[in-house]
Amino acid sequence: MKLHVINTGFFKLDGGAMFGVVPKSIWQKTNPADTNNLCSWAMRCLLIEDDGKLILIDNGIGDKQDAKFFSHYYLHGDDTLSKSLRTTGFSEKDITDMFLTHLHFDHCGGGVRYENAKLELVFKNALYWSNAEHWLWATKPNPREKASFIKENILPMEQSGNLRFIDQGISPFPQFDIHYVSGHTDKMMIPKIKYKDKVICYVADLLPSVGHIPLPYVMGYDTRPLLTLEEKEKFLNEAADNGYILFLEHDPIHECCTVKRTDKGVRLDQTFLLAEIL
Repeated sequence: MKLHVINTGFFKLDGGAMFGVVPKSIWQKTNPADTNNLCSWAMRCLLIEDDGKLILIDNGIGDKQDAKFFSHYYLHGDDTLSKSLRTTGFSEKDITDMFLTHLHFDHCGGGVRYENAKLELVFKNALYWSNAEHWLWATKPNPREKASFIKENILPMEQSGNLRFIDQGISPFPQFDIHYVSGHTDKMMIPKIKYKDKVICYVADLLPSVGHIPLPYVMGYDTRPLLTLEEKEKFLNEAADNGYILFLEHDPIHECCTVKRTDKGVRLDQTFLLAEIL
């Protein structure tokens, strides 16, 4: 098995929204904000190359929305999905499976684009994987979360015939198991990748950055923050006890980290690049 980091660029979100009830005087120490109170966040995806499969986990925000949309999110950086794939020696047509942790626009927007004024799949040869519960949640969204589920990102997967649902929580891939959480959004999927003697967890929005490790650091975007607290505590204790490597999708600096138990609860242990363990 080979693992490749796929960087798709950075965007900005309000720091208060990203840290919920935690005061700015505390969270700005790890994630400094600009004059508009916006912090930069990565959109870091992961490509699994194994046994004739190329499985891409999440795909960033894409580029098909209008100028008004992007004026809210300030995309920046030199990386793009296509550029990062090329650095691995692959292209969009080589992807066999597009695994989506959830369907918020910054996780799935790069999977659909306009071609000749029509919405088309970016990964035409790939199956697009979600689960039935989250798909229903995303296609019939609640008012609070509606802006995060953009129909242009989502419906073409189904219309193409390439959409598949993961059945009863059983992973269709021998490369990883799936851990479900529902505090951020209903039935978000966390891949737990079996790599040599290690477990690498693609933690998506359960843990956006190392700054979110302490339990009260819960995003204002989470639909069920008290459930996130429970899910985070259970997951972080398991990660500390088993030495999991946490692959961070949104941390602007750190690709990976480990955590450890302390007198104050689970805290950051080490940070490192994924390449340092491969």
